[in-house]
Amino acid sequence: MNNRNKKITYPSFDKHLAEQLKDPEFKKYFDEYGKQLETAYKILQLRKKQKLTQKELAKRISTTQSVVARMEAGNQNFTLETLQKIASALNHNLKVDFVK
Repeated sequence: MNNRNKKITYPSFDKHLAEQLKDPEFKKYFDEYGKQLETAYKILQLRKKQKLTQKELAKRISTTQSVVARMEAGNQNFTLETLQKIASALNHNLKVDFVK
């Protein structure tokens, strides 16, 4: 059997997240850091959709590729100013909302 011709499918992020949230320890961590991770994942997806490299996005927001890598890994805190720069660089609007 030729493994190189096999198509690998990955579960959607939402399905994977729903499965992971069943674990109480994961859920606790996610509740604490989930929004930062969701934001990081959204930036990654938007960048890839536009076929930009991390270096290209970094140049657009006046930072370095390593900072963009940390952002996308969820290892970087975001200021509103930074999020606005990223949104503009990716041709999107930034929306911040308070929900109950």
